[in-house]
Amino acid sequence: MRETEGSRIVASFITPDLFRFLKTLARNNNREWFEKHKQSYIDDVRDPLCAFVEVIGPKLRSVHPDVVADSRPNGGSLFRIHRDTRFSKDKTPYKTHAALRFRCGPKDSAAPGFYLGLEPGAVFAACGIWHPQNQTLQLLRNAIDADQPGWRRASKVGLDDVEMYKRMPGGFDADHPLEFDLRRKSFTASVGFTEKQACAGAFPAKFIQTCRRFKPLVNFLDGAVR
Repeated sequence: MRETEGSRIVASFITPDLFRFLKTLARNNNREWFEKHKQSYIDDVRDPLCAFVEVIGPKLRSVHPDVVADSRPNGGSLFRIHRDTRFSKDKTPYKTHAALRFRCGPKDSAAPGFYLGLEPGAVFAACGIWHPQNQTLQLLRNAIDADQPGWRRASKVGLDDVEMYKRMPGGFDADHPLEFDLRRKSFTASVGFTEKQACAGAFPAKFIQTCRRFKPLVNFLDGAVR
């Protein structure tokens, strides 16, 4: 169901069936079960989330002009349900959560982005750059050091508590006023929601509103890595 109230999106894309499917998948995480219930995945998870992406794409581009909202079921904003088990001791074949990522730049870039994670009992919207590679990490540190007032303004959105490097990175004063942020391994912010909120018709608009709140942080990170 979809309608609009002025320019506000009012739609039901995420439903209890999505969480029900993921919860059942967690108890039956094998290929035989998934193949028997693949249509339920398509109907309750994949297609509704692709529709969500299609509808909010234009609104997200008003938050950041380079945001990529790709509604294709494969290779787009929706993460694959299949796990990469090549280097993992956990050989279960499927993820028991669903996720969307909206990059603020090309696929092969280090650009920040917006994220939506959906798991039974855990829904959250997030933004930023998670575990950047060394070259990108150095660019971020340099930008924070060079524009400390700008970083303080950007980080007012409320940064996540993340894993940190034990030592101060080389090239920066040991008593740097932003030591904590220079030792970060990730630069993200997030907001949690309930399943009920995620299933409400107003959730797409609430997600956009959250992304707008994150805009100062995304813009700072984007400027640092370009």
